[in-house]
Amino acid sequence: MYSITEAAKRLAVSPHTLRYYEKEGIIEPDRTSSGKRSYQDVHIDWLRFVIKLRETQMPIANIKAYTELFKEGNHTKRERLTTLEEHKQNIQEQIETLSSTNEMLAKKIASYKELISGDHCEREARRKM
Repeated sequence: MYSITEAAKRLAVSPHTLRYYEKEGIIEPDRTSSGKRSYQDVHIDWLRFVIKLRETQMPIANIKAYTELFKEGNHTKRERLTTLEEHKQNIQEQIETLSSTNEMLAKKIASYKELISGDHCEREARRKM
């Protein structure tokens, strides 16, 4: 059992984030007899999954929809699969965009380094004259 502070530390998020996910219906932590939130390992595992979806730009609305499907039970397996396959495709497109952008930046950086190196060589040659 983890308090909200302990769960937040374990997940490297703020307690505010956990409260937000609860407000959005993405997580339903247990409550102690005094009403404090209590997170079990199963909650932590679920939240790790949710956090990864967010890190890969899945909109909260889609995470909420996926969560609702999950709560509805096994008859929603195909819809959940489709949701995850679509998100995986989005991630693949992000990877391709990042890769091409990285290549473009590498070329631009090399170009600047060459220009700067050329400036340095030119200055050295003038200094030796």
